[in-house]
Amino acid sequence: MTDTIFGKIIRREIPATIVYEDEDILGFKDIAPQAPVHVLFVPKHEPIRTLDDARPEHAQLLGRLMLAAAEYARRQGLERDGYRVVMNCRDHAGQTVFHIHLHLLAGAPLGHFGVPGR
Repeated sequence: MTDTIFGKIIRREIPATIVYEDEDILGFKDIAPQAPVHVLFVPKHEPIRTLDDARPEHAQLLGRLMLAAAEYARRQGLERDGYRVVMNCRDHAGQTVFHIHLHLLAGAPLGHFGVPGR
């Protein structure tokens, strides 16, 4: 496991509000939320640095990240109004932790780039 903040959360070395967990994926609330609901989903055992570093053998894991986000959204009733799923890749896209992760944003109408909108 890498020594990013996400690795430390996965190992329970630093606190986080964990809202989803299965064998391979951990979901926790973002500490600087960009929407009323802002949850990050990360792989627990395979810390791929960026989406650009993903390879064909990671396809199942990437799919599991998406399915975990959708399952969490359904459990929370977010599918009624909708939600956004985003993955940033590298600095210019806003990736600040280099351990691949998915953002789930919901709870209010969202404008462009995840900023609360209209």
